[in-house]
Amino acid sequence: MTLYINDRISIDESELQFEFIHASGPGGQNINKLASAVQLRFDVLHSPSLPDEVRLRLIKLAGRRINNQGVLVIEARQRRSQEQNKQDAVQRLTDMLQAASQPPKPRYKTKPTQASRQHRLDSKRRRSQIKFLRQKYHSGEE
Repeated sequence: MTLYINDRISIDESELQFEFIHASGPGGQNINKLASAVQLRFDVLHSPSLPDEVRLRLIKLAGRRINNQGVLVIEARQRRSQEQNKQDAVQRLTDMLQAASQPPKPRYKTKPTQASRQHRLDSKRRRSQIKFLRQKYHSGEE
């Protein structure tokens, strides 16, 4: 099985590792007998399927879900069955990879509007007046 992210990126299932663990939450008596939660591990740093720019954006996007070795860990424990949790984890990985594959929108410099400049100067004037009135001795005028 292969995960198709977009026309340039596809990930082979051999790059994904699944570990099934006991989950808390719904499931009744099965909770003590079955390992229904899933930990999906994907080695972002050493994956041959990812272009470098996508790899960097994914590392930034993953945040705390990526460990020191560069392995992305996604835990899925919302559903009652192991298969549904596995599908949920794969879907979350796919969504993250699709988000990381989108290049950021370029930022264009803009000048502040006349109204925003006037607002800034007015607030500076008000603040200045407050500080002036706090002084011990002042003539009453600025």
